Amino acid sequence: MPSNTASERVTRQIRVVAEPQYLPHYSEPENDHYVYSYRIRIRNESPRTVMVAARHWLIIDTDGNRDVVDGLGVVGEQPVLEPGMDFEYSSFCPLSCTFGTMEGWYEVVGEEGERFQVEIGRFYLVARPDEELEQVS
Repeated sequence: MPSNTASERVTRQIRVVAEPQYLPHYSEPENDHYVYSYRIRIRNESPRTVMVAARHWLIIDTDGNRDVVDGLGVVGEQPVLEPGMDFEYSSFCPLSCTFGTMEGWYEVVGEEGERFQVEIGRFYLVARPDEELEQVS
């Protein structure tokens, strides 16, 4: 993993890597508006073909606000991953504070119709790394 704000998890041979980044050019700290991007890589390390059917996110900020986001697929797609294939996408998350977390799961469907959840490990949305990362250590 490239930083201590990222996450990497493997569930049933499906690897999910999440790498967040603060976007100062899109943020307006004077208006309590902070924008973060995140890049996700899903890698099928299993011997079966799978489809990413749905997603579930839990987003929590330091003010205690909790937001749950559910939806079909990812970025408008339901990618099919053959063994050894990757799927990458980027998205963003606005918050009203300088620190938050995201975590969740993907619903994945195997070749035989079996459905299972693949964990997206907690990663950290940090606008001021020097101040905030001490809280997560």
